[in-house]
Amino acid sequence: MEITIKIDRRSEQAKAFYEYLKTLPFIEIEEVRYNKNTEEAIKEVKSGKATKISLEDFRKQLFS
Repeated sequence: MEITIKIDRRSEQAKAFYEYLKTLPFIEIEEVRYNKNTEEAIKEVKSGKATKISLEDFRKQLFS
């Protein structure tokens, strides 16, 4: 079973709770740096699903 918990770490209590969770062996912390779409795009690039394109060709695709 997987549970998602969102913690606003601006308060001292929340920071302490977050640090405690990190010490537990059965807890896996997945910190998201960007929004969902950006994270998915980064994963695609790392897995080789994206293709490299020059800026000139990209502009042609945008404006044609």
